[in-house]
Amino acid sequence: MSTTTTSPNPESEGPSRPGPTRLIQNEATMEIPVHLLFRDDPDPAPVPVRPAVVGRRQGTGEQPRLRRPAPVRPRPAPQVDPELAERRARVLPGAAGVLAGTCGLAGALANSWWAGVLPPLAVEALRLPAYAGAGLGPAQWAAYAGAGTLGLFGFGGLARGRTGRAWVLGLFGRYRGTVRRTGLLWLNPLLLRRRVDVRLRHWRSEPMPAADGNGVALRVVVLVVWRVRDTARAVLGVEDHETYLRECVEAGLARVPVEMPGGPRDSVEAAGEALSRVVAADAAPVGLEVFSVRPVRIEYAPEVAAAMHRRRIAALDAQHRASVLTSVVDSVEDTVTRLTVRGLVELDDYERKALVKDLTVAFCSGRGEQTP
Repeated sequence: MSTTTTSPNPESEGPSRPGPTRLIQNEATMEIPVHLLFRDDPDPAPVPVRPAVVGRRQGTGEQPRLRRPAPVRPRPAPQVDPELAERRARVLPGAAGVLAGTCGLAGALANSWWAGVLPPLAVEALRLPAYAGAGLGPAQWAAYAGAGTLGLFGFGGLARGRTGRAWVLGLFGRYRGTVRRTGLLWLNPLLLRRRVDVRLRHWRSEPMPAADGNGVALRVVVLVVWRVRDTARAVLGVEDHETYLRECVEAGLARVPVEMPGGPRDSVEAAGEALSRVVAADAAPVGLEVFSVRPVRIEYAPEVAAAMHRRRIAALDAQHRASVLTSVVDSVEDTVTRLTVRGLVELDDYERKALVKDLTVAFCSGRGEQTP
């Protein structure tokens, strides 16, 4: 079975039988087998194809495909020596030091009387028996050394503990403990003492660089409320814990966007909370406890202050104009509606447009006169 496609041939059909005009010269007839038109092809077998990755070719003008941002890996927290932790130092009451110093002083006087070098006036004042004295020999010098050492250790180890202050003690480079007690205490005179303020403290920073959500440069003054929680790590873990806290605040301002005053209250509070969390996490490993980091003054950086001031004034002016226009349109609509609904006037389209125009001009003029 076949289908024959025949093009009209005016020479064979004769002049009496009109036909379509030949569009292509030298047309010829051909036969198309029907079985080729209605052939039943088997179902195509699925061929596994790997996913193709199309990259951007330079110079073709193609837009790059947006890639999903890679998950941000959390920064490793700074680690301090795990064995460096605050512990209580061994101290004695101040009475023990006073007693030891008094005993040393009394021993030195008794040794002087024994050696016969005590002045007569002192002997009479102390009501000591007369004694010729054995002279300064090795025994007397040894007694002097023992009494002097006892007196120096007794009186030299006395210390006064204050509320809100602590001592970090060290001996030959090793941490020996922390003293948080108050009152008169006796400490080993050979220990190196470092006084630390453990009270609740607040620090008002100098203007620090920051940025808002759009990347505009700002200068921010923050108020930090903090205290030393672990004295050993704060004193021995870093060189200067106050400088470290200042740098943590500056790094937090570089990571957390800060909004200008006058914006949404929720965004300002959220920025303060985020800044407090970031600084607290950075300062915790060195024994500092940060309660809050709050911006108290925010202003534009000097290089962008003039441009942002003009932009802010333009935005306020546009907002004021929009509010004035809205109120004028509402007033005109209310006036026209009342006049027509109550039947005071009958207006066609032309008169309505003219009335709206006149009322708009009148209301805008009145608004302009009221505006200072």
